[in-house]
Amino acid sequence: MSVTRSHFRHGSRRGPVGGRAQERPASPTPARCVAAVDVTLGGSSDVHKSRVPRRIPGVGSLDPVIRPGNDARMASYARTERAALADLLAEVGPDAPTLCAGWTTRDLAAHLVVRERRPDSSPGILFKPLAGYTDKVRLRAAARPYEQLVHQVRTGPPRLSLFGIPGVDAAANTVEYFIHLEDVRRAGPDAAPRELEPGLTEYLWKRVRSTAKLMLRKVPVGVELRRTDTADTQGTTGTAGAGSPVRVRKGEPVVTLVGPPAELLLYVYGRKDQAQVTLEGDEAAMRRLREAPLGI
Repeated sequence: MSVTRSHFRHGSRRGPVGGRAQERPASPTPARCVAAVDVTLGGSSDVHKSRVPRRIPGVGSLDPVIRPGNDARMASYARTERAALADLLAEVGPDAPTLCAGWTTRDLAAHLVVRERRPDSSPGILFKPLAGYTDKVRLRAAARPYEQLVHQVRTGPPRLSLFGIPGVDAAANTVEYFIHLEDVRRAGPDAAPRELEPGLTEYLWKRVRSTAKLMLRKVPVGVELRRTDTADTQGTTGTAGAGSPVRVRKGEPVVTLVGPPAELLLYVYGRKDQAQVTLEGDEAAMRRLREAPLGI
């Protein structure tokens, strides 16, 4: 599959920038839009203890692939994805569609701002009894001028925020902003995969392998991942091989998801229809995977 470079061009989808959101019923946080909210912090940590706490109350342990020596590079990827998303939000305006069912770009921007600035509202993203409070906080934020929301997305969390701790931005936001950038891009005409830096691709490959078990836990079949962008892939036995499959969910029969790491990540995080991934296996098993809910 050829990969093209995106320049974030969205034709005439530019909406009115600024103004306040009109009153409207709460649209609950779509399940697929728990992109990397807390899941991306899952797993054991090798982060240097003097820089980042090993566990964060209410969130979990930090990313297993952020290690001394590469945390600065990961922070750069997080900043790059954040900046690209902020640019795109500003370009398309507050009323553009997203892949988050029922959400416009205004809703998505408000979600990102609240996520980093109102930790008291985060539990409702994962726990339904608290969802009403989470939606209330998000809708209140969404009523602010759109350009203010975009500015807050661009500038990131305040210093006293959990996400302002050195190293946490990279651990928590690289995948978060990658996925939500694609949520905006692929809801419009600019849906082709972007050309990513090799380091970011490897990061996403490690992430999808480490989180797939959780995201696929409701799938009633076994699942393997096979990347197609390299001939030097780590297989399940730990030996290098051309496109060696990685088993991420036990069960029989087995369905293999085939594609580049970024596309596999998008599929596992619920963007099934937009991810450029091929399924291989028994037809009935593939149908069961397609119909199964994904996510936490």
